[in-house]
Amino acid sequence: MSILFRTLSACLFALFLVGNAAAADAIRIKDIGKMSGWRDNALTGYGLVTGLAGTGDSSRNKATRQSIANMLSRFDMTLAAEDVQSRNVAAVMVTASLGPFARAGDNIDVTITSIGDARSLVGGTLMLAPLKGPDGKVYGLAQGTLSVGGYKYDLNGNVVQKNHPTVASIPGGATVEVGLVNDIRSERGSVTFVLSDPDFTTATRVASAINARLGGGLAVARDASGVEVQIPAANRERLADFLTTLENVMVEPDRRAKVVINERTGTIVSGGDVRISKVVVSHGDLKVSIVTENAVSQPLLVRQLGPGVGSVPYSNTRIDVEETGRAGYVSANNTVGDLVQSLARLKTNTRDIISILRAVKAAGALHAELIVQ
Repeated sequence: MSILFRTLSACLFALFLVGNAAAADAIRIKDIGKMSGWRDNALTGYGLVTGLAGTGDSSRNKATRQSIANMLSRFDMTLAAEDVQSRNVAAVMVTASLGPFARAGDNIDVTITSIGDARSLVGGTLMLAPLKGPDGKVYGLAQGTLSVGGYKYDLNGNVVQKNHPTVASIPGGATVEVGLVNDIRSERGSVTFVLSDPDFTTATRVASAINARLGGGLAVARDASGVEVQIPAANRERLADFLTTLENVMVEPDRRAKVVINERTGTIVSGGDVRISKVVVSHGDLKVSIVTENAVSQPLLVRQLGPGVGSVPYSNTRIDVEETGRAGYVSANNTVGDLVQSLARLKTNTRDIISILRAVKAAGALHAELIVQ
């Protein structure tokens, strides 16, 4: 009885581990995609930054001088652009991103970049600048004190600079004037879930997981990136509650075999299950050393030196060639991790490992997409 009990306990424990492993691989569908129609909208504007300590645009920038004259005309001051000589003002572009559900009165962050020859925007203040969308309509107004994460000071030809002082930001510096109302429902009364990484297998699994959770065959995978989900009639007036349940459905996404290589930093990132077929790897180094020895030929046993007798310097050059190499056999059912660990034990540097992986891929033994950055 005790042996049977221990055997049954071991089986149950193994099933528990398998279940936990499967649950650990499952993630929410909201982490692998989004609903169709959720997008940010780019806003752009033109403005003036004032209050600079002589680091603004020079008098060569006609656009800046004209902008100052136009701004002063709003306050009933008539001034020709040629009469403006201030170096405390800079012409800038203002950019922001309007969220998909932004409402009037919300605050959004803005980025300010100089478009003239200003040396620094430190200490400046952005004057009221309208932010327009691609349709030419004003969706926000930006204004406020700039936050610059750098500086630049120069004197007598000496320059001290940190980061880019001609780029600044204003957290919450723009107020939304016109909100966006996005209706993500289609004409057929459905919503479409879009995968961030299109894949037919993952799309099918998402549709199956939604149907298993919500029932009724509501979800259908239309293509590799889109899963259309019908909204039940009982949930059409409470769409937020339905989408909350929908985006928390758990699914185990399928992964493509990829190996990412960054040759600049010597970084290799690979999935642990990327397989390598049988292959023989041989990697060698050729070291060439050129050694030059300088010496002096000194005459000996000579009492009196004649006009043609003296010390003569000479050089002896020696070329040493050393060829070293490593060879190895990779059996079947091994992974990229096994190969990299084996090469690391042989004290192979990272760049040589990258060369070997590229050669293994060219030989057709690496069954994964090789991405070189």
